[in-house]
Amino acid sequence: MAESTGVDYLAPVYIQLREVVRSKIEDGEYAPGTAIPSENALAETYGINRLTVRSAIDALVNEGLLKRVKGKGVYVMAKYERDLEVLGGFSQTMKDRHVRSCKKILLKGQRKAGEKYASILKIHEEDLIYYIKRLDYADDEPIAIQEIFIPYNLVPNVENIDISVFSMFEIYKFYGINPARAWQVLDLAQLTQSDARMININKEQTVFLFSCTTYDDKDRVIEYSRSYTRGDKCNFTVHFHK
Repeated sequence: MAESTGVDYLAPVYIQLREVVRSKIEDGEYAPGTAIPSENALAETYGINRLTVRSAIDALVNEGLLKRVKGKGVYVMAKYERDLEVLGGFSQTMKDRHVRSCKKILLKGQRKAGEKYASILKIHEEDLIYYIKRLDYADDEPIAIQEIFIPYNLVPNVENIDISVFSMFEIYKFYGINPARAWQVLDLAQLTQSDARMININKEQTVFLFSCTTYDDKDRVIEYSRSYTRGDKCNFTVHFHK
């Protein structure tokens, strides 16, 4: 390759180019939402053939860093950052980052808490909970599947509220509930084939699993949620305090 890049020249050429392009993305030279140079341009710049360029680009597409748009080119994809220290739902997180979001409700309804969710929500096993399963979109692309479990006695008649329009934090306000703190755990998981297909990944890919228990200002557990989030579309930050 003609341009000096600081990569390992013992590696195959397509890997060298892959890392060059990755560096330009990380350094901001190739900004999110913009097209990278064409395969022909990259081949000419680095003195390599187009098949090698295509292999490098394909590798970054598979990682989720790039996206091919038919008839237009290859574009840099943005990652959506979650601050694990800030209490806020998906809609607010996307709004804070100036990202257009929407939700598709997959399942919703009442059910008995049972042993597991009664223990988490600090209620009786026979008590009713409201269950929601939804698909979260950012800029029209599905990035997460979320499951939400709520003690029904806290939000009676929630089924009459359009939960595709209002966020859960807005609904809590309708009932005078003030979310105050949350305990969040990050893990890795794999989805079923049908769920993986809904967020445009294959079932072998690992996703971030954010499990979150939310408390109100009366120290009641008001919500337990699980968010299965594409690792190629999300990163997260944690602030450490002395």
